[in-house]
Amino acid sequence: MVIAKQNSNWKKTLQLLSTKIDNHTFESFFEDLTLSSMDDNQATLIVPSPLAKQFFSLKSDTSSMLLNAINQVFDSHLKKISFLTNEESNALKKSVETNVRPRENSNVKTTFFSNCKINKNYTFDNFVVGECNREAVRASLLVANNPATAYNPLFIYSKSGLGKTHLLHAIANYYLEKHPKANVLYITTDAFIDEFVKYCKGNQEDISMREFFQDVDLLLVDDIQFLSDKTKTAEMFFYIFSSLINNGRQIVLTSDRQPSDLRGLEERLVSRFYMGLTVKMNTPTTDTLIEILNRKIIYRGLDIKLFDQDGLAFMAEKFSHNVRELEGALNRLLFALSSNENKYISLDDVKDTFSFLKGIQDSKKKVNEDDIISVVGEYYHFDNESIKSKDRRAQVAIARRVSMYLCRAMLSSSFTEIGKIFKRDHSTVITAVKKVEKEIKINNEMLNAVNDLKKRIKAL
Repeated sequence: MVIAKQNSNWKKTLQLLSTKIDNHTFESFFEDLTLSSMDDNQATLIVPSPLAKQFFSLKSDTSSMLLNAINQVFDSHLKKISFLTNEESNALKKSVETNVRPRENSNVKTTFFSNCKINKNYTFDNFVVGECNREAVRASLLVANNPATAYNPLFIYSKSGLGKTHLLHAIANYYLEKHPKANVLYITTDAFIDEFVKYCKGNQEDISMREFFQDVDLLLVDDIQFLSDKTKTAEMFFYIFSSLINNGRQIVLTSDRQPSDLRGLEERLVSRFYMGLTVKMNTPTTDTLIEILNRKIIYRGLDIKLFDQDGLAFMAEKFSHNVRELEGALNRLLFALSSNENKYISLDDVKDTFSFLKGIQDSKKKVNEDDIISVVGEYYHFDNESIKSKDRRAQVAIARRVSMYLCRAMLSSSFTEIGKIFKRDHSTVITAVKKVEKEIKINNEMLNAVNDLKKRIKAL
């Protein structure tokens, strides 16, 4: 009787909504909604498609109207509605059944990948987002919120050291926060290969490797490129991959190259990597790298005001290709200056720390930026203030660009530091320097002028 009344009230709810919503919207998103369950605070509805779920997730006003209609018809005081697709509902039922059913050999299963742990310190909150990685972060959040719907598998690729591993752990931590009882497994491909070899040697006799993965809800695999030329291991991974996908479990993979560039892997496996969504992470901009340094300094409990931002900009420019390398540089800086606690770390301190690097030895300047501007001004017959001004005359603009280029080339000054002298932002300086670099390759007159100016500056 209770179920019959609930079904009757649900029909009344849909009828009420049909009077408040246009026919096209109602038929597309509301008509096939079904009520799965209801308690004192929340109703769970089954939506016909992932698109419908996305519609209700994005339309807060529509969800509110739906909630009000349910409360009115059911005479309830619900505060929340959750939406599940049929696939998610079935997967949830299976998960509940699995949790209720005692698992045999549970202690034995933990022997697989016992060294692969989820790093609780890697979260979305402390991941620095920039244009270089925005798409990958957005895709990771979508997967963490709605696993095994539209983007399965999610394949993230980039050069080494740009944050792929951080994103994998962030997905795991985010998902576990919402589903604490879920079985989330993070592994490296090297670990998978090692476990498979041990398994083949009979070191895991009490449980098959295939059975172990049956209970995984979310699988995160780092550096899948290392599976290349491992034929037998790849066969096992193909079976596990296919089984999880077919059972509605989410997989996220990372690699240092896109799937089509993975040599030594069967085409059937590579083609399945393209089933979901493939996203690339690019090299971070200087601004993003500076923000990463700031975040890591604050995370260590240090006062960011004690660090000269020009010094951090200098580091970001010198270690711009790899975030891991940048973090290593920060560790070196903090170690070198560890005896000077609460001391302001200036640009010169940073340059002293990395003086062993090529091009930095001479950055403790015998001349400064104003000296260079003076030499350039004398060459082009302008004073320093004219070159630093916003004067847009062609010859002044050339003198200004050349001055910026020489400050960068001869003093290793940071783009930010040069920008302050000329009262421009660092992106303007970057553009000016690149323009001169390009011009001296194709214009002999400019090349001769720059070489002549370098001789004059060195003679100071």
